[in-house]
This record gives sequence, C-alpha cells and structure tokens, in this order.
Amino acid sequence: MKIVFASTPGQEEEIGDLIKYFYSGIMPRYFSDREIKEFERLGVLHNESSQDAYGTLRDAFYVMASLQTLISILESPKPIDHHRALFLKNAENLRYYGLFFPFGFDSFLPGRKCADSIFSVFAPAANQLLV
Repeated sequence: MKIVFASTPGQEEEIGDLIKYFYSGIMPRYFSDREIKEFERLGVLHNESSQDAYGTLRDAFYVMASLQTLISILESPKPIDHHRALFLKNAENLRYYGLFFPFGFDSFLPGRKCADSIFSVFAPAANQLLV
C-alpha cells in the first residue's frame, strides 16, 4: 500500500496567487489586453481537467516551483540562453501537471514587450485613491 498526501489548501492558494501575478505582473509586459482576455477565455495556466485540485503534495510543489521559476526568468532584465532551457523545462512541468501553458520562450523575448503595458487593465494600479 502506498500513502500519498493531497495538496494543502495553502498550496492551492499560493498557486492561485502565482497565477494571478502571472496575469497581472508578467503578461501585461508582453501582451495586449485583448490577447490576455483571450488567454483567460482559453484557460491559460488553469487545470485542463475539471477539478481545481493540483493532485498530490508533490505535484502542487512542482507547480509552485515551476511558476516561481518562470516568473523569475521573465522578470530578469535580459534573459540569456541558460534561461531558455530553464524556461522550457518549467513550461513542460506545468503541462505535465495539467496546466494549459501554450507559450514558448520566444513569446517573451525583450523585443516582444508591449508598449501599452503601463495602461493595461490587468496591471495593478500604481497608486490608490484615498477617500
């Protein structure tokens, strides 16, 4: 008999936060609002299965680590060839664990940056209005 542990609610929440950050902090730098809305409609970075759980404790850990690594790579000032291999490995991990991630490294090249990223609906506000 083999005992496996299900992912914890804390892990589920952290994965959800990382996905939200990917949509609000990373995607607006490279894609227009129209493209991001289409990604949401297609279910990018969401489970391909109907369930919300990420499986076992181990699976959820790998999903979190892969998302954190991709975010780190895409936030680096100038991605290099070493980043390409790391990006591809972690993108494949996300696909293996059931998340829909249709992007390649070239989708996030510095020349691909979106000029209107500062005005994106998905980007967080730079300040807050106090009433």
